[in-house]
Amino acid sequence: MAMRIEGLEGGTFDAYAAGAGQGRRAGIIVLQEIFGVNAGVRAKADHFALGGYLAVAPDMFWRHGPDIELDPENEAERGRAFALMQASSIDDAVRDIEATLRAVRAHPDCDGNVGVIGWCWGGMLAYLAAARTDARACVGYYGVGIENRLGEAHAIARPLLLHFGEADPYSSPPVLAAIRAGLAGNAHATVHSYPGAGHAFARAGGAHRDEAAASLADVRTDAFFAQHLRGVA
Repeated sequence: MAMRIEGLEGGTFDAYAAGAGQGRRAGIIVLQEIFGVNAGVRAKADHFALGGYLAVAPDMFWRHGPDIELDPENEAERGRAFALMQASSIDDAVRDIEATLRAVRAHPDCDGNVGVIGWCWGGMLAYLAAARTDARACVGYYGVGIENRLGEAHAIARPLLLHFGEADPYSSPPVLAAIRAGLAGNAHATVHSYPGAGHAFARAGGAHRDEAAASLADVRTDAFFAQHLRGVA
């Protein structure tokens, strides 16, 4: 199902929505990797919809063209994905998350409790959503570049859960140590790491998927959202 969202500074963009028409429920904003709202992202949204949430995956590349879907296993498409990410403004992306938060909260099937989750680029954006928006709870998987934005950690006032693979070159031991240290004084933040897991360890069907790490991270994520969006201990 498509959903149209009004941007904060003009323009509109599309989002994939799952779980609408099933009564009032908490919402989850599902943030893409650098590959657009592709089949993998839609499957993540469908997973949360089956779990009883209104799940909405906004098109974070809408300024570059409509309906961008790229294959992370295709070398040429990976190159285009990196180019799109580099051409995208982080501040614009966070404003799009805020616009999506407002749209999801206003949806007749949302009870007003909305969380955010993202992977890779989306994982870093989920961290920034925790710092810059009033999302009820945020989850980031292997967010790239969080260590460069720890100056915003003091603004995190609601629950944040981060997952990292210990064999991920983007979260090398010094990087992971810096993230842990930067968040150590914030009682709202929890960081989990997974020995032997690399980047994209939770991508379904991906070449780097680590089933054990992905399953444990997903169980933790589901429990985290149940607690903070539904009040289930």
